[in-house]
Amino acid sequence: MRTSEETLAALRDCPHYSITELLQIMQVLRSENGCPWDKEQTHQSIRQDLLEECYEAVEAIDKDSVPMMREELGDVLLQVVFHCQIEAEQSHFTFDDICDELCRKLVIRHPHVFGTTEVSGSDEVLKNWDSIKKETKHQETASDTLEGVCKALPALMYAQKLGKRAGRAGMDWKNAEDAFQYIRKETDELEEAMQSGDSERISEELGDLLFSCVNTARHLHVDAESAMRDAAEKFLSRFKETERLVLADKKEMASLGLDTLDEYWAKAKENLAKPE
Repeated sequence: MRTSEETLAALRDCPHYSITELLQIMQVLRSENGCPWDKEQTHQSIRQDLLEECYEAVEAIDKDSVPMMREELGDVLLQVVFHCQIEAEQSHFTFDDICDELCRKLVIRHPHVFGTTEVSGSDEVLKNWDSIKKETKHQETASDTLEGVCKALPALMYAQKLGKRAGRAGMDWKNAEDAFQYIRKETDELEEAMQSGDSERISEELGDLLFSCVNTARHLHVDAESAMRDAAEKFLSRFKETERLVLADKKEMASLGLDTLDEYWAKAKENLAKPE
């Protein structure tokens, strides 16, 4: 593809860009006289970029930052357009094809809006959505629905979705208390595995323990992924305060024993718990 100077000038000096110009810019970047880096990329080479941009968009949402959301959602869209252009060059599909398929999916899965189906509220909407999704994806068994969970999800999120779908098939605990009992059971089994020294068994039992924690979280209506992230952020905050206290005493953390660090840790927790 050879891009005329007029086209380049129009794209460079556009007073207000839209999706049309974005698609054109990506086509130019991937063209014969485009950007060397962009031309070299494949789905696999930019796979991680898509993940990172999605996480950055989520961070923007968590921070409730409108300017950050605008920017990061744009970066997510860029990745979508990038992947579309790669496929368009192979005549597999275009951005318009993706939009067409998405719109058809939305219309089909909202029969209470675009059809004659009546619903009493959000719960029934979600029930219908799952039923339609199962039908359109030709999921005939409960195992099919579990197999349909995206395996690229973070492990805690993946586990929680599996548990939720298994629950719809009747394979679930009655309440959080019953699920919690399995945490105790799996803790005992992990302890036995540790005593055996068998690394494969230890890994298996630790996984079972984590899976039990996820199922308990689900029954407590807690998002396991968010809870783990919050715990990690809390650890980071306490670690930073602990280090600050140690440095204030003109000491180095690495030179202190665990008992001493525990004392600083307790003081850090106390400081952070104080109202501002």
